[in-house]
Amino acid sequence: MTEDLFFDTDCLSAFLWINNTNILETLYGGRIVLPEPVYQELSNPCIPHIKKRADALLKGNIASVQEINAGTEEYELYNALVKGSKGKKQIGKGEAAGIALAKQYNGILASNNYRDIAPYIKEYGLKHIDVGHILIKALDKEIITIADGDTIWKKMLDKNRKLPEATFSDYLKKHDKVV
Repeated sequence: MTEDLFFDTDCLSAFLWINNTNILETLYGGRIVLPEPVYQELSNPCIPHIKKRADALLKGNIASVQEINAGTEEYELYNALVKGSKGKKQIGKGEAAGIALAKQYNGILASNNYRDIAPYIKEYGLKHIDVGHILIKALDKEIITIADGDTIWKKMLDKNRKLPEATFSDYLKKHDKVV
């Protein structure tokens, strides 16, 4: 069985902001899930080009939207994370939705926001990827080169996306990949 990837807003928008989703399409096409709160965040009327790019992924069946329905286990967890109740730290809707759905459906959480998600990755034993992991997989599959990865990374940083290192090459070194 192939696992779905539940993207939070930050991780997906890193690719949407630079108008480069071909890596996601190639690696994960048909397995990308946008929790409804993430789709709503991407639908901000102040950034219509981001919604347009997200809609293109949906129209091409590269991605789908997953609702979180009241009365479900994932809704209870989502609500606890968003409100900061039941001993849970309050976090954003996108991260909370990704965590709740990845837990419920035994999927992979795609998020760059370690500060908010780290305790829940551990608590729920979630599989997790971030932009760096995605680019490493693309490098391993020869979809990109290291130079391509550095260019993509720089474009993301230029669009004020938060990434853990200054360059993709630095990320590779930190993760013991040969540069």
